[in-house]
Amino acid sequence: MSTLTATERRSPFDLHGKRAVVTGAGRGLGQAVALGLAEAGADLVLVGLPGSQESTERQAADLGREVEVHDLDVGDLDAVERIAAQVTGRHQIDILVNNAGIIDREDSVNVSADAWNRVLDINLSGLFFLCQQLGRPMVERGQGKIVSIASLLAFQGGLRVVSYAASKHGVAGITKALANEWGPRGVQVNAIAPGYMATDNTTALREDADRAQSILDRIPAGRWGTAADVAGAAVFLSSPAADYVNGHVLVVDGGWMAR
Repeated sequence: MSTLTATERRSPFDLHGKRAVVTGAGRGLGQAVALGLAEAGADLVLVGLPGSQESTERQAADLGREVEVHDLDVGDLDAVERIAAQVTGRHQIDILVNNAGIIDREDSVNVSADAWNRVLDINLSGLFFLCQQLGRPMVERGQGKIVSIASLLAFQGGLRVVSYAASKHGVAGITKALANEWGPRGVQVNAIAPGYMATDNTTALREDADRAQSILDRIPAGRWGTAADVAGAAVFLSSPAADYVNGHVLVVDGGWMAR
């Protein structure tokens, strides 16, 4: 464990001595969030699909953090329970960041039951049961932070992404419900709603020149967001600086929602 300087002890954003579980941390937003937490001092438990976490694990270790990796399909609820039991049996978990998620683009009239269920299983059901399993010891201890990655589609309907929109509305609802129940027990539950980010999920949009330009025209910042933009918000919500922030969905969108 690194020796803390006087400045680090005073910083409300310092996460030394904390351990964070981050799902879907292999790339994109999840990787940036995990490394942002590591830079702030947190040790990590990375949870994701087999073979997807090596780069994040290596970079976090290079920062001097302890890193543990577990293979998990978040849509497999039996596996969620099993991995959560393993993790809480080994460690005190101070922070949970629910980042894992998928998107299915399809006309609503053509969405199949299997496709619908797959999105909801990962984006909503798996997220809730991770909150439940890892949040229970936080509630018992009287301290903890849970941050879930929502979306602007927690507020809007979008186009051809009905299952994703439903799941992200659900993430916002879970966030508020758990904040109501667990806030009095010392656990803050919040979410981040990223705007239009330059990630794999938006490749199709960015490759559509007309749609991409129409999106940029509405963003006051004049650019697509980056993973680093979300990482800073996640560090804030995971830190003592956010001890009085609870049940909030923090929009990180370059001003999109303000238009």
